[in-house]
Amino acid sequence: MKTLATGLLGLATVVYVLARRWASAGGPSWAGYLAAAAEAGMVGALADWFAVTALFKHPLGLPIPHTAIIPTRKDNLGRSLEEFVATNFLAGPVIRDKVVQAQVTRRVGAWVAEPAHAERITAELGALVHGVLAVLTDDDVQDVLENTVLKRLVEPPWGPLAGRLLGEIVADGAHHRLVDLGVDEIYAWLLANRDAVMRIVTDKAPSWSPRFLDERVAARVHDELVRFVLDVRHDPGHRVRKSIDAFLAQFAEDLRTDPYTIHRAEKVKDQLLRHPEVRQAVEALWATGKRLIVEGLDDPASPLSRRIVAIVVSVGDRLAGDAELQAKGDRWLADVAAHVVTTYRDELATVISDTVNRWDAPETARKVELQVGRDLQFIRINGTVVGALAGLVIHALSTSLL
Repeated sequence: MKTLATGLLGLATVVYVLARRWASAGGPSWAGYLAAAAEAGMVGALADWFAVTALFKHPLGLPIPHTAIIPTRKDNLGRSLEEFVATNFLAGPVIRDKVVQAQVTRRVGAWVAEPAHAERITAELGALVHGVLAVLTDDDVQDVLENTVLKRLVEPPWGPLAGRLLGEIVADGAHHRLVDLGVDEIYAWLLANRDAVMRIVTDKAPSWSPRFLDERVAARVHDELVRFVLDVRHDPGHRVRKSIDAFLAQFAEDLRTDPYTIHRAEKVKDQLLRHPEVRQAVEALWATGKRLIVEGLDDPASPLSRRIVAIVVSVGDRLAGDAELQAKGDRWLADVAAHVVTTYRDELATVISDTVNRWDAPETARKVELQVGRDLQFIRINGTVVGALAGLVIHALSTSLL
């Protein structure tokens, strides 16, 4: 393109010289018009050559003011570009509109809903869990569980909390099933251990009592026990059940308000948490949980992996199909992006000026010229052509008017 633009300048120069000589030697009148057009074309070509060259270097190496603009004003151009981008691109409303128009939530949902993609997410989750477990040692986790989880369990008094919980259970009648289970177990045990009950009764009988009488009394005791348990079992309003309800209600009240009961509950809590088996239970719980998680994530066919895949697909389907959820998700993402851009706009935009400042000035001018130089050479070409046409018109007007 430089060769073409310079060639046009050379052509205009040759035409000017030949046309001027021809006109001076008595050539036709249009030779003067041709010379004027070529002369103006040379002026336009030289002016645009100077303008284009002045952007990147000093024309002819002369330190003419306001030339070599890009090398000498590189840093200022970088700051101006930074301000332009920060004002017109890194603006909250602009970012918010772009994020909403992108429909990120729907696209993410559609991608996640694909089973292959859900399996990939599950596999990446497994790799992440492996990395976390590789960093965390069992001793570290044990210390965290003991010093954080157990410590938080120890800090608040258990009595009032347990009292409120027990009170709600008694008020809702949720303990009745447990009472039913206990009564059923007692009834089954009495039926299966008749001889044991009779032996206990006969062993406690006086030595002077006849054996047959002891056995009859023992049999009657067993039958009465069975009948009593059956009555409790089938009668929801039995006095034993009412007594249990009253006892639990009073115990719940004592746990909440009675200092002695609260103190006893605290002692039980301290003894429980200080027991060596509690630490062993925590260690066993962590070891078992870690093993199950690792094995489940390592095996794509395991119930855990399949369940995670199903959950991921379900979430993706909802994100892809629920317009209201998509709108909420897009608004949330837009708010987050706008907040980040608004808060850190200056820091983000400084990347431009910092990058430009690190560039070498001549190298910067060369890179910019290579990117836009083709269009700039068209300016030179257009300047030659337009200058020639303008010179022709001016010469024609001058000749006709003067």
